[in-house]
Amino acid sequence: MGGISQFIGALALAGFLLFLAGIGVAVSAASQNKPIRGGVFLAALGAILGGVLLFVSQGIVVVGPAERVVVFNTLGGSLQSPLGPGTHVIIPVFQQPTSYNVAQQNVTMGNEVGGSGDPITALTIDGQTVTFDITVLYSVNTDSESLNTLHQRWNVNYEENFVIPTVRNLAREVVSGYKAADIYGAERGSMEDTMQTRILERFASEGLILTDLQIRDIEFSQAFADAIERAQIAAQEAEQANLRVQQRQAEARQVEAVAIGEAQAAIARADGEAQATIIRAQAEAEALALISAQLKANPLLIQYQWIVSLAPTVNTAVIPSNSPFLFDFNSITDLPEADENFVPPVVPTPEPTPRP
Repeated sequence: MGGISQFIGALALAGFLLFLAGIGVAVSAASQNKPIRGGVFLAALGAILGGVLLFVSQGIVVVGPAERVVVFNTLGGSLQSPLGPGTHVIIPVFQQPTSYNVAQQNVTMGNEVGGSGDPITALTIDGQTVTFDITVLYSVNTDSESLNTLHQRWNVNYEENFVIPTVRNLAREVVSGYKAADIYGAERGSMEDTMQTRILERFASEGLILTDLQIRDIEFSQAFADAIERAQIAAQEAEQANLRVQQRQAEARQVEAVAIGEAQAAIARADGEAQATIIRAQAEAEALALISAQLKANPLLIQYQWIVSLAPTVNTAVIPSNSPFLFDFNSITDLPEADENFVPPVVPTPEPTPRP
């Protein structure tokens, strides 16, 4: 609050100075046996002017945009509606104004520069000690009833007397409902949400609005930290072991795949060789069938083929009388006439047997 009231206050001070000056003039005139009327008049004028301006300056209240003023009526002992931004006139002595800052405020409990007190230390449900810093962002509720409630219960010392003790107490209560491992892990967000809800409700009942709650630098006891480290190391070793097992399994599958491929290739080769053997056997059988058909059509063909196979220079062949002979030599000179109607049989083309 200031502005006009300060200016009028300055004028009131000037009036009081005029009052003192009038007294000085009156005293000086009296010492010289001169009339003191002028000094008395000047002193009276200064006193009246200073008193009136002082009374007026005390009755003018200028409220800034981030302020609200609670007015207490001393005669009735009641609170009227708080004064909003602007210039207001009250009755000095009978109405006492108290200014409140309604802008965003923050308070930190921790080791940060400007923090209010030590970090919060709490015990979890399993007896582990947890230490953390906490920052609360809040503002004063501008609602008339809420602001008057805050004024009645805490006055302007609400941060020191209410905000800090309440946040510390509720934070400890919430932490006591969780295990240390849960706070260290996935339940930390749930803990922060629960803490913010509890503090928000408590602030609202006292005329304050919680904007945000920030928790930082959570620390656990050394024993718990060592246990967590050992657990993490064990988890990493288990993961590495699992990776090695997976690698061995992959190698085994690869070996199995190679073995299956080689077995299938061997089966394919054996199948191909079997098919080739069958085809050769079929070809030979069909060739023998053709030869048999030719011999049946011309029984002397085999003798002819034997003679042709002899060297051209061989004119005579001597065969022991007691040895078996291939044909009747006499029949060579007595060959029958060729059958002009003889038609050789058609030689079939061998076809491969289809693979199963």
